[in-house]
Amino acid sequence: KVLGPSSEELQKGKATVMCLANKGFPSDWTLSWKLNNSSGSISWEESRSPGVLQDGRYSWSSTLRLPAEDWGKVDSVTCEATQGSQALVSETLRRDQCSQS
Repeated sequence: KVLGPSSEELQKGKATVMCLANKGFPSDWTLSWKLNNSSGSISWEESRSPGVLQDGRYSWSSTLRLPAEDWGKVDSVTCEATQGSQALVSETLRRDQCSQS
């Protein structure tokens, strides 16, 4: 699941996008980001949490942080989960799906 930034955060000049992956197995899945932007270069940073074991399954999260002005250049963000040779699992969030104040 991909969660976009809040309008309050954007007003402060920052944008945080979270990717949450739940109930996976085994523990070595990796989350990564793809940004689709229409104009200019974008500066961003990401941080990942290691897998957390719950009820025999793992959960992961990854956080993407970028300036609000760069978020304004993004058409969509995609979070991709990969594990070895397993098929890719991804979810895309379009910026125009997020609430803008």
